[in-house]
Amino acid sequence: MPELSIRPARECAFDAVSLGEVMLRLDPGEGRIRTARELRAWEGGGEYNVSRGLRRAFGLRAAIVTALADNEVGRLIEGLILAGGVDPSFISWASYDGVGREVRNGLNFTERGFGVRGAVGVSDRGHTAASQLKASDVDWEHLFGDRGVRWLHTGGIFAALSDTAAETTLAAVKAARRHGTVVSYDLNYRPSLWKSIGGQARAQEVNREIAPYIDVMIGNEEDFTASLGFDVPGVDESLSELDVSGFAAMIDEVAAAYPNFSVIATTLRTVRSATVNDWGALAWSAGTGLVHATHRERLEILDRVGGGDSFASGLIAGLLAGEGLGTAVNWGAAHGALAMTTPGDTSMASKDEILKLASGGGARVDR
Repeated sequence: MPELSIRPARECAFDAVSLGEVMLRLDPGEGRIRTARELRAWEGGGEYNVSRGLRRAFGLRAAIVTALADNEVGRLIEGLILAGGVDPSFISWASYDGVGREVRNGLNFTERGFGVRGAVGVSDRGHTAASQLKASDVDWEHLFGDRGVRWLHTGGIFAALSDTAAETTLAAVKAARRHGTVVSYDLNYRPSLWKSIGGQARAQEVNREIAPYIDVMIGNEEDFTASLGFDVPGVDESLSELDVSGFAAMIDEVAAAYPNFSVIATTLRTVRSATVNDWGALAWSAGTGLVHATHRERLEILDRVGGGDSFASGLIAGLLAGEGLGTAVNWGAAHGALAMTTPGDTSMASKDEILKLASGGGARVDR
């Protein structure tokens, strides 16, 4: 789209790189964490999920910048990353002390919820290798300069892990901008990550320092309020496509405060139950204005975790492909919808399925 200047694919080794933590997700399936006797292992992480979706669903060249403790759990996560097709060359391996006193790998226990029982996530990620990843651990000039990256994605989950992670995020977005790499950021405010280190005040301090280097800002109304301090009048977590006037008004304020934001995007979710949500999205750019994706009422959901990340990867894929903002936001909304029909944080959708749904296709059997 005209508002974004994207480096040509031929000049770059990677279409997209994410900076963030990759955790081992332990999933009790249809059961509860507290009563589980078996847990299925997946990999996942807010920023990583975006690059994995870009690789597996859209066939783009993707890599992850992260850190793992060098033990059997870390190697399990690496194997899952490899299975997802994401390049692991920029993983920093931290020496493991045999106990985890100094460094460890993050675990995320997640149950999907059903009906009136909401999804539950229990993170176990203190002192992880990713939270200790320093800006100096990554050769940014080699990554963005010598190798070349068209798009960098990172976000507020990684930045919240520690002061070190926040500093590393800032170094990454600055280096990316120096080399003409488009930068997207998902605010992804998680109260549990910020509550012991200063809460919303600290979240706003960190994110306001990062925001001037972002081209594509993604977040829902709570994210913009908690992470950047903007007010969305009369709007709460039940925001739907039919009631977005407050959010639309806020976009004007956000764009005025951060003229570097070429695109601002959000998902729209009304939670009717853990397994039935209304789902949609909207996006804005100065040249296009506000555009809405197809709104899907009473979308049936198997596992909502990662739906927003798949929205982001669909949006990014559309923009990388040179599609207009209206098409890109529909790719994102369709990808998010499909990702929530399968278990795990990451997408199992194909590009053909995404484009079919984005163009109005339904769930009739394909033979």
